[in-house]
Amino acid sequence: MSQVLIKKASYNYAELRPIIFEMIDVLAPDLITPQARVLIKPNLLMAAPPERAVLTHPLIVKAVAEYVIEKGGKPSIADSPAAGKFAKIIEIGGYQAALKDLDVKIGPFETYVKTDIGEPFGKIEIARDAIEADVVINLAKLKTHAQMLLTLGVKNLFGCIIGLSKPEWHFRTGVDHEMFAKLLVQIYKKVNPSITLVDGILAMEGQGPAKSGTPRHLGVIAGSHDAVAVDWAICNMLDIDPERLHTIRAARYLGWDSLDIQVSGDSFKVTDFNLPQLGTVVFGPRLFQKWMRRHFIQKPVVEQSLCRLCGECWEYCPAKAITRREKQIEFDYDICIRCYCCIEVCPHGALKAVKGWAGELADRIYSKMVH
Repeated sequence: MSQVLIKKASYNYAELRPIIFEMIDVLAPDLITPQARVLIKPNLLMAAPPERAVLTHPLIVKAVAEYVIEKGGKPSIADSPAAGKFAKIIEIGGYQAALKDLDVKIGPFETYVKTDIGEPFGKIEIARDAIEADVVINLAKLKTHAQMLLTLGVKNLFGCIIGLSKPEWHFRTGVDHEMFAKLLVQIYKKVNPSITLVDGILAMEGQGPAKSGTPRHLGVIAGSHDAVAVDWAICNMLDIDPERLHTIRAARYLGWDSLDIQVSGDSFKVTDFNLPQLGTVVFGPRLFQKWMRRHFIQKPVVEQSLCRLCGECWEYCPAKAITRREKQIEFDYDICIRCYCCIEVCPHGALKAVKGWAGELADRIYSKMVH
């Protein structure tokens, strides 16, 4: 049974703190043990003040950090922003002021571990802090998302992919929303947060998830130990068919069951929430997307002298991106999802992954930006 708790709340800290404490106690009793390493993962997309509703509100992060400290845990706060220096995000977002008196570590994800999330993606690079923490607390923001409809609990864990690996995965999955949603669900399942809280006190509607969206006061926090369940409950709360959310459909495909949910707390319904006009899941101007996908990210290539045309690669390829052409194979990089299954199954060692010059250059530029 997945319990979802919905509570009316405001950013008045004297009222907010006990609500957060109560929700964690109800949803995940005995969550924190003494000396436990606890990762708090908010949405720190970019530098934006709290009133823009782009980021998880700093007072919610503060309340959760205080809860962890009070229970004897060791909290750290981390994310991998899409743009800008982490220090600027912390300052403008209000976290520096909110957390100044707390014994808590805060910083960007910097190292990763190759982690198997399942087929067809295999081993991908996930933040080491997220994989090695004793407890992960997922603090999402209730926002619209111009590629995926809404960004809620499941989508928030995509921030555990470091730096330019995030847009790289957008390009890998191409225009396939369902494939990208499956990636998100499998990352969520691997990170496996103990609890997810979604900040909907000041939410975002319209063309989110960044500054093009419109802040909207809803005055609600939703939480669960099951991020898919809380996303499902929020869709119902917003009068949206949960099946419209790609991540919920992907979760169903992977075995999740919405019949096993119990929603409790405050009754809340919104019938006029402004949803975005959906676009492609690939970043960047449409005119350049195909070029960026070909040259920005790593791709499998064949060494023709070693290839025996045995058929293992094209038979196994989940995207059907490999074709035999007379005496050689060809890749359709526009549909290749860069899962590299072909490299793994090739019995002759004829395939390897090569990153384009644009991707190498982007990696170097990003490294200089964040440090």
